[in-house]
Amino acid sequence: MQEDIINAVLDGNDTLALLPTGGGKSICYQVPAMAREGICLVISPLIALIKDQVGNLKKRGIPALSIYSGMSFLEVKKTLQNAAYGNYKFLYVSPERLETNLFLEFLPSINVSIIAVDEAHCVSQWGYDFRPPYLRIANLREHLPKVPVLALTASATIKVQEDICDKLAFSPRQQRFQQSFERANLSYSVFNVTSKQNKLLAVLRNVNGSAIVYCKSRKHTKDIAELLKLNNINANFYHAGLSNEDRNKRQEDWINNTTRVIVCTNAFGMGIDKPDVRVVVHYSVPDCLENYYQEAGRAGRDGKRSYAVLLYNERELEELKLQSRIRFPDREEIKKVYTAVMNAIQVPAGAGEGCSYDFDIVSFAQAFKVDALTATYAIKTLEQEGVLLFSDTFFKPPTVVFNCDQQTLRDFEVVHPELDDIVKGLLRSYEGIVDFPTSINETLLAKFVNKPKDYVIKQLTRLQQLGIIEYVRQKESPQITLLLNRMYIDSFVINLDIYLQRKLQFEERIQTIIQYVLQTTECRSKVIAAYFNDSQVKRCGICDNCINLKLTPVSMLDFENVEAHLYALIVERNITVSNLLTQSKKIRQEKLWTVFNYLQAEKKVIVNKEGYLERV
Repeated sequence: MQEDIINAVLDGNDTLALLPTGGGKSICYQVPAMAREGICLVISPLIALIKDQVGNLKKRGIPALSIYSGMSFLEVKKTLQNAAYGNYKFLYVSPERLETNLFLEFLPSINVSIIAVDEAHCVSQWGYDFRPPYLRIANLREHLPKVPVLALTASATIKVQEDICDKLAFSPRQQRFQQSFERANLSYSVFNVTSKQNKLLAVLRNVNGSAIVYCKSRKHTKDIAELLKLNNINANFYHAGLSNEDRNKRQEDWINNTTRVIVCTNAFGMGIDKPDVRVVVHYSVPDCLENYYQEAGRAGRDGKRSYAVLLYNERELEELKLQSRIRFPDREEIKKVYTAVMNAIQVPAGAGEGCSYDFDIVSFAQAFKVDALTATYAIKTLEQEGVLLFSDTFFKPPTVVFNCDQQTLRDFEVVHPELDDIVKGLLRSYEGIVDFPTSINETLLAKFVNKPKDYVIKQLTRLQQLGIIEYVRQKESPQITLLLNRMYIDSFVINLDIYLQRKLQFEERIQTIIQYVLQTTECRSKVIAAYFNDSQVKRCGICDNCINLKLTPVSMLDFENVEAHLYALIVERNITVSNLLTQSKKIRQEKLWTVFNYLQAEKKVIVNKEGYLERV
């Protein structure tokens, strides 16, 4: 559907594109942006994805810019000046940057051709990943009334789709595109096992090739990776708590097949397009079908047979049902955590808006005697209420800008020849470093000047001390950014009605994933597609349920025909089990009972109090 989406945008229509994982969303705004005059404004919440896309565009000779949390005022200003007056085609921004005074000051000077909203489900309070800054995207339209908006997402129910179009103020001429959720080469399976470790080993031994194993906790990723290595399976672990250098190295090793299996939390995989993943294993049950579909969908993008395997046990499902109590603490608990956080970062009432602070949630929980999980979800609620932002994957690379003119620099090099190699290395490696702070890679710079990294850092520090450069060291500590001044204790408020509705939506998503796990007759591809309002998908024939059905005396086609016949009987008249056969003389008795037993086992058909069959 890429061409149709591109043409809709080029025709100036607001457009919603629902393209499954690996469906090629970025092409849908990159092509029309290249075809139009001006710059495409891309709004994305994922810093890693922004950096990846900007890097890929630059490799193709396409000038692109980005603004994200962690950049200094000077960096942001220079980037906006380049967007307004330079020859750039793309400006990637995180949503919280849209309403800053600096951004709005430059906006009239920027010739915006298209607004692309990536991960558009984040705009909906009824979605699984709601982010309040997305609600403010519609305000952009007051400044850019004639610019078309392209909203892109991989997973959104019909309710969330409607909410996206409403919250982004789509025009009546809007167009919507939904690619089929069918993945004909992907086999879904669910296993209720007593030993997940043994089953995981069996899966990875039976399916050759690259693999992802998703776990719920950081500790689990390390433990499972060690287990695999002990069993001669080449594996490594990945989570947001690793340094940026470690994450990049492990990701690259896996992409290049140096590492076969990456064991990770859901911090891994967004924006990674590795086509030859043969199996994705979920070692724990995810909390919604949206996440599961996206993560499982990273298998088999090359079109070859691949497997999505989910492991569970009964206790895990019971714990999942209790999650809403943990995820949605009551108002007083949220208020308590908010007060403790403000005290921890030492912000007085009525101050702090726009400021960022280092914040380690584990140390905080210990120091203030707060349950770490309660603190985590209370802070998540405060994020959704638009009070603050918390990033536990915050990463700001080192930056350098020269503080002197060229003549001063030449004079300096004569006096300090020992620093000449670093000065020349910076000037030759980084365009624009004389004019504005530029992100540098200390490791690559060390290779360029053929010196150890420690030497490079010492020399950069020396240049800073001598006033020649402004050198800001790499920063990886988690951050809290206040979006509002600290509230006075008697004025603390959250929207309880909306909060409770979000809790209800969460409980419904939990119920949906549990139903998916326990489903034993319906094709899993059809179940997933139906959840996303795609009713055209046929039985895949390769999931566990379809394969089990093949082992019965009923073919898939026969099963569907008998199923339709039974449903029609139940709807048309009052019918009991005993007279089922007399009403179905044209169907073989063996087939009829096989299908009927399946439907009863799945509680799709029950016997009501009056003794009649009833469809559930």
